[in-house]
Amino acid sequence: MDPPLPLETPKGPGLAHFLIDYGPESHLLWVVFLDEGGACWTVPNPEIRIQSNWSLRRREKVAAH
Repeated sequence: MDPPLPLETPKGPGLAHFLIDYGPESHLLWVVFLDEGGACWTVPNPEIRIQSNWSLRRREKVAAH
């Protein structure tokens, strides 16, 4: 991916560099290098979220009071 996408994963935040698509019977798999330690994980699509970015109006959700 150019540029890599900043994602939140169950293992922590990282940058997605590749996307694997095995077809309609499988989830998309994101190849993510974690910010802390640089470990590489392949994460199924339902388990990732894009990181917040205030400038792009992707703000973290705030709990309602």
